[in-house]
Amino acid sequence: MFLKFDQAQPRRLRHQRGSALVVGVFIITVMFLMAAALVNILRDADEQVNLEVLGTRAFAAANSGAEVALARLFPLSGLAADSVCLASSSWTPPDIVGFRGCSVNLTCSSTTFAGETLYAISSEATCGAANCDGDSCIRVNRKVEVQARD
Repeated sequence: MFLKFDQAQPRRLRHQRGSALVVGVFIITVMFLMAAALVNILRDADEQVNLEVLGTRAFAAANSGAEVALARLFPLSGLAADSVCLASSSWTPPDIVGFRGCSVNLTCSSTTFAGETLYAISSEATCGAANCDGDSCIRVNRKVEVQARD
């Protein structure tokens, strides 16, 4: 009933002391590196979504700007005196959710060929995040070109 104490056992335990600590530190380091990589992946994915949304807004704003320029060229009144082809102008989109933070620059040029007037309209829209602060702001630019004739 008495337990026999082995003298060799304490020596083996003495040599193994601290190995669990090294393994634990290694596992914590690996987990930290994996978490850091995951955070970077999520941040990049979030930035891509922002760029896609701003790109869609800029494309819609550029299309709307081209339509505004066409409406100036070919007014509903049908009078040629009302048509305007400005070399350079800007259009301010309405302050609604889809166009917030966007600006549109329009250019128009006309050429007469074989008795017909040909118009080249360029609409360039720039959209940025609403809370821009200097260089860290994300801005997206889209350009739409339209040709029309009288």
